Amino acid sequence: MAEVTRLVRAVPEDGWTAPTPCRGWDVHTLVNHLAAQHLWVCQAVAGYTPEAIGHRFHGDVLGRNPVGVWTMAADTAVRALHQPGAPDLLVHLPYGVRDAGGYARELTAETVVHSWDLARALGESGRMPPGAATYALTEFQGYRNLAATGMFDPPLADAPAADAQDRLLDLTGRDPNWSYNTLH
Repeated sequence: MAEVTRLVRAVPEDGWTAPTPCRGWDVHTLVNHLAAQHLWVCQAVAGYTPEAIGHRFHGDVLGRNPVGVWTMAADTAVRALHQPGAPDLLVHLPYGVRDAGGYARELTAETVVHSWDLARALGESGRMPPGAATYALTEFQGYRNLAATGMFDPPLADAPAADAQDRLLDLTGRDPNWSYNTLH
């Protein structure tokens, strides 16, 4: 989350509408997605069900302060998950019930992938720390079919990728050569 926070703070004023590797999403939509998910964590750990949460985090949660909302969402999610006993709580999610620790691992892995998306959208290399890429890859390899979730595109590569980051990008349907500059 520290990397996403660094990147969100680096978005130039006119950069919120820049495209990202997430098909159909600009930077604002990507950061909004992350913020909404992290706000959701707090509600889930507090015991709310998807029905009780309703549409509270649909639409634009960033408002006029995307940096401030992202920072608040990330900080409150971390605090919620670090409460004594929180990782062992059962949380109600749109796809079922899961322990909060497992949900935190899933969210962390997704945040790692989206940090790459955001870095690439901002023109950075997007090189993940090896430990982050390995962590996310390990988490996502346990899922049967990421593309079937609707959250990721199908894998792109025909041959095995060289390192954890390339394998993670392939698994989540990302072109490792994606660049904002190649779109123009």
